[in-house]
Amino acid sequence: MNAIGEAIGELCKIILPIPEEYYLGNPTSSIAICTLSSINLLKNFANFEILNHISIAGRLLSENKGIDSIVEHIYKNQKIKTLIVCGKEVSGHKSGHSLFELHKNGIDENKKIINSTSPDPYLSVSKSAIQYFQNNVNLVNLINETNYEIILNKINFFNTRFSAFLD
Repeated sequence: MNAIGEAIGELCKIILPIPEEYYLGNPTSSIAICTLSSINLLKNFANFEILNHISIAGRLLSENKGIDSIVEHIYKNQKIKTLIVCGKEVSGHKSGHSLFELHKNGIDENKKIINSTSPDPYLSVSKSAIQYFQNNVNLVNLINETNYEIILNKINFFNTRFSAFLD
């Protein structure tokens, strides 16, 4: 990220602070949820019952630090095998798009997400964490889906599918 971008980012933190918000669930679950910019959708996942079936639910607002956080969290919590990406895409940043491009194409020598159309898709997370993310995590594309019931059905599908391998 360039110096101007860093300065704007710091200014935004002061003027328009956006708290990181996520809900931790079952640490043995293989499913994580990313609601992109849909805060009301994320709040649905605060329900204790659903948290028994997912590892974590959180937002993704930026195509750089936000993606760094997701990849790093998954790298440190390798039980997560499925990331359901849902909710409204982040206007301008296109962080959901960049997450899928990272998964598909990785980064170039400058740590830029290959084929991302986001304005600042540069990451700082380690290459090994990115490779783990690419090779071991199934991304489920429900971008722009905000219907909680449809997302719950997807969670149930993956929980059932994963449980079958344990039996």
